[in-house]
Amino acid sequence: DSGYRSATWYYRGTFGSQRPADPARIRVEDHVSDLLALMDTQGLERALVASWSVGVNVAFEFARRHPDRVAGILAVAGVPGGTFATMGGPLRIPRFLRHPIATRVAKAGRVAGPALTWLAPKVPVTPATAWAIAHSGFMLPAAKPGIVAPMLKQFLRQDWRWYATLAVAAAEHAPMDLSFVTCPVTLVAGRHDVLTSMHDILAAAQQIPHAHVTVLPGSHFLPLEYPELVHGALDELARRSDTAPG
Repeated sequence: DSGYRSATWYYRGTFGSQRPADPARIRVEDHVSDLLALMDTQGLERALVASWSVGVNVAFEFARRHPDRVAGILAVAGVPGGTFATMGGPLRIPRFLRHPIATRVAKAGRVAGPALTWLAPKVPVTPATAWAIAHSGFMLPAAKPGIVAPMLKQFLRQDWRWYATLAVAAAEHAPMDLSFVTCPVTLVAGRHDVLTSMHDILAAAQQIPHAHVTVLPGSHFLPLEYPELVHGALDELARRSDTAPG
């Protein structure tokens, strides 16, 4: 009922998507290839690209390689490259330490992955669990349990070692010079996001003079905390492009 035709995919090796024969083919550039294949399969010559978190890397890299296929970019709680260097801003982690600390945490996740994969599905997902997550500081209370619980139930049932491996690969995507961006862009930042600093999103926006920026009083999980406002940002972006729902 959003008014949009939507198409998406699971990152390689997650939630039933097959892992590549070459396990190294999980870079942002490889996810760009999957987006292109998805659009070709769905017969989408050109579309708005709505992205979140590391998906923002994919969206901008796709726009750099295939500008004619992108009508506009909605970038929520993510930056175009240099993702790990943006982590920990609200925690006052010095900038020069952010990338190495985040990378070490992701690599530690690979070691702990098998244990997490065994343990995580055993965590009961109830309204109380969802409430606790939404009040953890990692996510904020604006996220209602009825929205959080279904996401959490699926998210806990994955291969955590592989998930950490994907994260380490995403960390290799370097910050981008955004002078190539000509399509309409809307960036949405969370003021209390510990994974993607609001200030880094604002700095990225300064490279795109025509970009629109919205800052919400939320965390990294803005689509769960403020779904109506994120949808409104998409509507506004569609109006600035030529893809507004009829």
